[in-house]
Amino acid sequence: MSAVALFVTGLITLVDKTPQPADVKAGWTAFAVFVGLAIAVALLGMSLSRHLKKARSSAEHGAFDDKPSP
Repeated sequence: MSAVALFVTGLITLVDKTPQPADVKAGWTAFAVFVGLAIAVALLGMSLSRHLKKARSSAEHGAFDDKPSP
């Protein structure tokens, strides 16, 4: 490694004040956000499934113009 890279690495370790592992813990707010996002993904998946079923049904009934243009 070059001297500049060693200097920058040493400087970053001196300046970077990271918290200790004992000071960092996930709270109830983060858990609530996680659960909310999981519920949102599930609802979006159900909605997508419903819309795809409607589109397939409409295609079977001839709602779309699937004939190639000359």
